[in-house]
Amino acid sequence: MLSFTINTVVFPIQVPVPARWRWKQVCASATAENRLAWAQQSACRDRDGELEVAVKAVQMACGLCQRVQEALLLPAGQNSGLKTSKDDRSPVTVADWAVQATVSWVLSQCFGEEHTSIIAEEDESELSSAESTPLLDLVVSSVNRCLREAPSYGLPGPERELRRTEIVELIGRCNSRGGPKGRFWVLDPVDGTLGFVRGDQYAIALALIEDGEVVLGVLGCPNYPMKKEWLNYHQRYYRLVSNLSPPAFGSWHKGCVLYARKGGGQAWMQPLHDLTQVLDLEKSARVIQVSSVSDPAGATFCEPVEKANSSHLFTEGLAHSVGVRKQPLRVYSMVKYAAVARGHAEIFMKFARAGYKEKIWDHAAGVIIIQEAGGVVTDARGSPLDFSKGVYLEGLDRGIIACSGALLHGRIIEAVDASWDSSNL
Repeated sequence: MLSFTINTVVFPIQVPVPARWRWKQVCASATAENRLAWAQQSACRDRDGELEVAVKAVQMACGLCQRVQEALLLPAGQNSGLKTSKDDRSPVTVADWAVQATVSWVLSQCFGEEHTSIIAEEDESELSSAESTPLLDLVVSSVNRCLREAPSYGLPGPERELRRTEIVELIGRCNSRGGPKGRFWVLDPVDGTLGFVRGDQYAIALALIEDGEVVLGVLGCPNYPMKKEWLNYHQRYYRLVSNLSPPAFGSWHKGCVLYARKGGGQAWMQPLHDLTQVLDLEKSARVIQVSSVSDPAGATFCEPVEKANSSHLFTEGLAHSVGVRKQPLRVYSMVKYAAVARGHAEIFMKFARAGYKEKIWDHAAGVIIIQEAGGVVTDARGSPLDFSKGVYLEGLDRGIIACSGALLHGRIIEAVDASWDSSNL
């Protein structure tokens, strides 16, 4: 039994986890002195302890994102200020910055700021001007609410609410450039922001890279339905049906967190955390595996919804040429990786248009989860994805192919070689 002391109130925390996941020492309270002890005790960089913290941080982030998405879907006039646009006109929301600040805080507190290097998608510049104060205040409010819930996840919470300057600093601290040496976390706070603002699928992706290799990954999918059939439906339809008919367990329920560590030989999934309980990793987790389907005629393939950075015509042609007959499953974000890892699809292909460069935060967590669940992920040459070159997947040969098994994977690579010259990519 652990306990966290916040303002003299003691919260008992049950943290039963698989034996191989148990920490040798854990934090006893959330006071400044004990948080320092937590960081020192975690300096051994125990891989299982890092994965446990990462899972809990992503679980927290899922709750934060759910609240923001619900607010975004309110009628016009009731959700003002929750989103804006980047210079490239892509959307960014309060959730993007708030998740980045929250995860940055949790990792720094648990492992020590000096041991925590993070690459993340967002920067703090948009929040630094006087005109952005209302937006920043929404971010601050979201972060502090999320961190107040930390003890329910078995994590230390802050002694007081974080100030604007502290939250801007937490976001700006995620400025690692990666590379072939050292250890750094990779975070996509809201992958698939377009789907997020439309009330559809999105993901929170967190991975740890060591000397250029992904060693653990966590993927939060708050809108992932329990039944794979519902992946084909827009979430607005899901919400409508849920309102008309109360969900029965195992049918309408949605939301999960997937995770794996290198060499573990297994990938895990757990439902989103219920704040009325204390997060119990051992009780709630179950092993997931890729599909055993090897006949292309029975296979389902995933591809991005957006056409801006992916060729639907080419991927559909590839799928048809290897014998896939089902309609493609088009979903936003790294949920596509989750679908393959859970056995709900057999193939994920992405072939970007000329000039587009893949970022490591869009793939790192999903790659290791599929691999540990028994699948295969490479570029179109069959080479492993290279996460040692910084922010981008430099040297990527044409595209990315993720499959549930080697047979399907090999057939797709052969099809790419046979049709690439006519692809116009």
